Amino acid sequence: MRAWLAQGKHGSMAYLAERADLKADPAQLLEGARSAVMVADLYATRNDDIVDVPDGHGRVARYAHGRDYHAVMKKRLHALCDEIIERWPDARTRAFVDTAPVHERELALAAGLGWIGKHTLLIHPKLGSWMLLGGVLTTLELDVSEREEFDHCGTCTRCIDACPTDAITPYSVDASRCISYLTIERREPVPSEFERGMGDWIFGCDVCQEVCPHNSPRSGNVGEAHSAYAGDRASFDLVDVMGWDEGARRTAFAMSAMKRAKLGMMGRNAVIAAGNEIERLGPDHPASQRLLESLRGVLEDKSSDAEARLLAATTLERCGRSL
Repeated sequence: MRAWLAQGKHGSMAYLAERADLKADPAQLLEGARSAVMVADLYATRNDDIVDVPDGHGRVARYAHGRDYHAVMKKRLHALCDEIIERWPDARTRAFVDTAPVHERELALAAGLGWIGKHTLLIHPKLGSWMLLGGVLTTLELDVSEREEFDHCGTCTRCIDACPTDAITPYSVDASRCISYLTIERREPVPSEFERGMGDWIFGCDVCQEVCPHNSPRSGNVGEAHSAYAGDRASFDLVDVMGWDEGARRTAFAMSAMKRAKLGMMGRNAVIAAGNEIERLGPDHPASQRLLESLRGVLEDKSSDAEARLLAATTLERCGRSL
């Protein structure tokens, strides 16, 4: 990870560098930690169809379609902590998901839950990669998992070839180029070189997982996604998003992991996606007409954020050049 940080591949996520030492030693999160119990929670299965979204809508990564996974997972992890303490009163525990400074992916690998693919996500040989990771640190000395899952990526490069912004090299992702980072983590304007690659994604991206052979349909047991992750947030009307105020954003993101994306970021993402949709559909398509009208509205609204107005202007110019 230090080499990855040194190369600046974390983008503007300074907290990753600031917490690097803490992530390297779980005992700093829980004093006396001796073991980690790792879990994986399916939010989709490999037999689920890729979700189609209507024209003029912005796409949302699958993990965010339903309830906030942090709350869903932590509730059950805290219950596990309670059971551990009930059985071993002298033990101490700490539940965590991906917000804690812990290398959860590497711990899941060590626990035998899968292997780390070329797109850097954990892949289970039967269940695929549509899963969220969490765990419990404990002061108990537990038996080490004897299961080891070997790398099954082989010579496959589908995730690398399919990445719209060329963010993936074998077993490494340059976050500063990744659509998930650009739409969720980056507070600053998105570099224009990535705008077309973002397509209709306004929160996250699933492309590298959608093309992975280990997520292709198969017979037999492919697991069952937790019902809490099913929801109606597969996409949002881009016209609506460009017109949101803070209250509308809060309502749309109630009980959702998408709360991390602020109002200005969602407006920015929607403007970029609108430009891409207009280019894809053509200017005469009814959805394009609605989007063009909304982009002009953002540009002409003197109360709009200056950055949003500038982006709307450049997006309209971009569409005008290509149509």
